[in-house]
Amino acid sequence: MAEETKKKKSLQVELLRQMVTLSTSGFGLVAALAWNNVIQEFVNGYVKKFLPEGSGLTTLFIYAIVITALAVLVTYQLSKVLDRLDP
Repeated sequence: MAEETKKKKSLQVELLRQMVTLSTSGFGLVAALAWNNVIQEFVNGYVKKFLPEGSGLTTLFIYAIVITALAVLVTYQLSKVLDRLDP
């Protein structure tokens, strides 16, 4: 009987762990989409002024570079924090 209770508890813990992972991923996606809008507005509002008319491809490249730089910076910083916390 104790073995069955232990299996049920393990299943509940694993289910809860998966729910936390899915919730975190969902909120991460929403946050990424919000930042996506912010960066697009920044590029369109401030950077596009300095580019010639009809430079849509250039604007997209600048946007892609900003996104990539931000992703690398955040990933690098999180890796440093993880290295400090994980012996």
